[in-house]
Amino acid sequence: MSVLVFGHRNPDTDAICSAIAYADLLQQTSRPEAIAACCGTPNKRTEFVLKKSKVPAPRIVMDVRPEVEDVCKRDVTTACYGDVFYEVYQRMKDHELRAIPIINEQRKVVGVLSLLQLMDLIFRDDSDPLKTRTVKTSLHKISEIIGGTFQHSIDPTQHDELLVMVGAMSAGGFTERMQQFPASRLLVVSGDRPTIQLPAIEHGVRALVVTGGYALSSGLTELARARNVAVLKSPYDTATTTMRIKSAQFIDSAIDTTFISLSAKLPIEDARGVVEKSNEPIFPVVNDAGILIGVLSKSDLVNPPKPKLILVDHNELSQAVNGAEEAEILEVLDHHRLGGGLKSTQPIRFINEPVGSTCTLVARQFRASGITPKPGIALCMASGIISDTLFLRSPTTTDTDRDILKWLQALCEVDLETYATEFFEIGSALRSCTPDEVVREDCKEFEEHGFRFSISQIEEIGFDLFWDRKDDLRASLEMLAEKSRLDFSALLITDVVSNGSLLLLSHESEGWDEINYPRLDRNLYQLDNVVSRKKQLLPLIAQLIETSVRSPQ
Repeated sequence: MSVLVFGHRNPDTDAICSAIAYADLLQQTSRPEAIAACCGTPNKRTEFVLKKSKVPAPRIVMDVRPEVEDVCKRDVTTACYGDVFYEVYQRMKDHELRAIPIINEQRKVVGVLSLLQLMDLIFRDDSDPLKTRTVKTSLHKISEIIGGTFQHSIDPTQHDELLVMVGAMSAGGFTERMQQFPASRLLVVSGDRPTIQLPAIEHGVRALVVTGGYALSSGLTELARARNVAVLKSPYDTATTTMRIKSAQFIDSAIDTTFISLSAKLPIEDARGVVEKSNEPIFPVVNDAGILIGVLSKSDLVNPPKPKLILVDHNELSQAVNGAEEAEILEVLDHHRLGGGLKSTQPIRFINEPVGSTCTLVARQFRASGITPKPGIALCMASGIISDTLFLRSPTTTDTDRDILKWLQALCEVDLETYATEFFEIGSALRSCTPDEVVREDCKEFEEHGFRFSISQIEEIGFDLFWDRKDDLRASLEMLAEKSRLDFSALLITDVVSNGSLLLLSHESEGWDEINYPRLDRNLYQLDNVVSRKKQLLPLIAQLIETSVRSPQ
């Protein structure tokens, strides 16, 4: 099973680049099955990084909850309308199956056939001698099942409802009985008995099967041609041949067309609710086009495998990909505060250090392992550091960040100072995104003293574009807070030139009176020298909330 290396929801450059780089390191060391993933499309700046680095974008996975396609059996034995008892029974016996799906030429599921339903083809109506001798099949299928050959063939693929008569009685008694039935429905089985064969041919039966390896005489064969009677030779004795003819019945009438199929993308928990209420032995699994991709049985849901995740650039489940709470978290590599909700049944590797970027931690592991990252991976990690530390100008920057970025510069094929200028000039969210997209870009959710809120952050060169869009952005923040059931949502707009920010809120509570920063407009504040969400803004908001909670009403 793959191990998915994930950044946080609404990922920024550091989240995506650290996932790509750490997955690359793991593939070369301890986890060759590691795959970089993200739960959101890269923003314009990150797309620029990936293009410059010439590294593929991570796999987009919006939900890691195991789905039916993750646990179903892919090697499926199937049958089709027009198959017969003998060949289907052999398939089920060889693979020890209780049921199989029935598909059409496009591999779409049209029914399910259980072993009990299959056996009912042979043993149903055993109280009615006429019905027990009726076989719905074709002469071609009979020839296949008895391993026979045609001496004279007439419409071998035609579907017939045949009445099997065995020539094991006196010729007179046989002839008298034979004449009680329509000749076109009769299939006569006989050994080397011309006294049976001649009246059968003269009666114009649908077919004559000669058993024991014998052949019809040339004279009778000519008569059969004249009377339009098909003739087959069987290598088996009469009893065995008759039994095999009965097993050449089409399965069509036994197929259950009221089956339940499951979508391949259905979460396992939802599938369990459907399966537990049903008595079906198997459940066909289909893709969006209705094509069969596997089968599921109830036992497959008893202990389904958990997805395996490694989290980078976050450690709070509220920021993780959907379904992370049901996954097995193997590692965490982060530089943010410790959040709530993350639990494990086994000890895990947990690295959380106060540096400016998660890419700093990944690059340090490359260096410690003695592995030189490829130029593209080196530029990818440098981009994460440049983004999160505002090219080493953010107060979150540490000497470790500076040291690692210097080491990466020697491995990159571009000048990082020139590259950083180009990086910040590209992909202005305010220029290229809708208000809803802006407030969801690099958006993280937090909880403090029972308050749930989100903080989004964008970096811009100057605030000119913001003033034209502030009212629309405020409306989008209000919608985000309402839709996500948050107490409030905040957007931090950071000017990478002046190293200051504007803070826009969906709405203010009483605690904001203590913010001590200039209020420029409704729900809008000027935060000089504030550029870090994690080190400056989040502690400030946490303090304001704590103050409002403790203040007497």
